[in-house]
Amino acid sequence: MSNEIKRLQTNARMSQAVIANGVVYLAGQVPDSANVSVTEQTKEVLARIDTLLESAGVDRTRLLSANIWLSDPRHFADFNAAWDSWVPAGHAPTRACVQALLMKPGCDVEVAVTALLA
Repeated sequence: MSNEIKRLQTNARMSQAVIANGVVYLAGQVPDSANVSVTEQTKEVLARIDTLLESAGVDRTRLLSANIWLSDPRHFADFNAAWDSWVPAGHAPTRACVQALLMKPGCDVEVAVTALLA
């Protein structure tokens, strides 16, 4: 194991990704587009995750876990429809999904994942 920690897209408050001991940790991703459908927000968030994973040198087949926050339980089915088409068959991570009041007004979806480096 290495003691090296690599941070990607870092500012004074946070890093969008941190790589340590062969694991990629992504910050919670929220959509830029608020007040649009949960399906649109979810697709935007998942695309952001793809971009961050790629910048870390992995893809969604290497996902280990996902934490999902939805502003309302009524969004669960729409979120799952987009999620299910995004996760590669046979590569579903562990997952938790809860209802939460999200900090960005009009935002209904937030997702944070971890992935294993190849």
